[in-house]
Amino acid sequence: MLERRSVTCQPTSRREAPTATLRNVLGDLLATPGVEELCELGSRFGFMALHGGNLERGTDTIARAAADRAGASLYAVVQPPDLRWHVPSVAYDPKDSVCLATFLAHVDTVVTVHGYGREGLWATLLVGGRNRPLASRLGNALRRHLGEGFTVLDDLLSIPRPLRGLHARNPVNLPRQGGVQLELPPRVRPGTGVPTYDPAYSDAVVDALAAIATAP
Repeated sequence: MLERRSVTCQPTSRREAPTATLRNVLGDLLATPGVEELCELGSRFGFMALHGGNLERGTDTIARAAADRAGASLYAVVQPPDLRWHVPSVAYDPKDSVCLATFLAHVDTVVTVHGYGREGLWATLLVGGRNRPLASRLGNALRRHLGEGFTVLDDLLSIPRPLRGLHARNPVNLPRQGGVQLELPPRVRPGTGVPTYDPAYSDAVVDALAAIATAP
């Protein structure tokens, strides 16, 4: 299996206060004390967790576990316990992060792992992004590994519009072959504290992710 190579990420200097617009807001986040930016280059298949740590809890853990299993590349931004700053995915501009730019130039395709919670969708996984053939394969793998008790939506029209991950500036769509945005409810993510969480659920998600990352 290909061994991953860590890339050193140098934070930019933070201004007096976060910007009010999306311009360089990623730089502000990365310069915030306690925020960790990770970039590890492995295979041409990549996993991302843009809202890891205390924001969308468990997403970076799942992305890393899948990357470890598959020898895939990894990019993650991990927020400390005292911070919950939601920088929209479209504001993750590679011009503001050498590590993000390096990662996106290295991979051919990517799955970005997000967390969400909506009434009526507590057991529903959403598979968005512009690479629809990969989304279909991931949807099938998730159904196979999770089994009964969960719904996997990989039909874009069935996914709430804000969670479809189709914007051209979303990093999931920037690699050469695009990618898939996976939205996970709390019960499949470690660290959310919900009583319905079971480690077997997150293990199943990791199994599915690793399976598509290593498929011929």
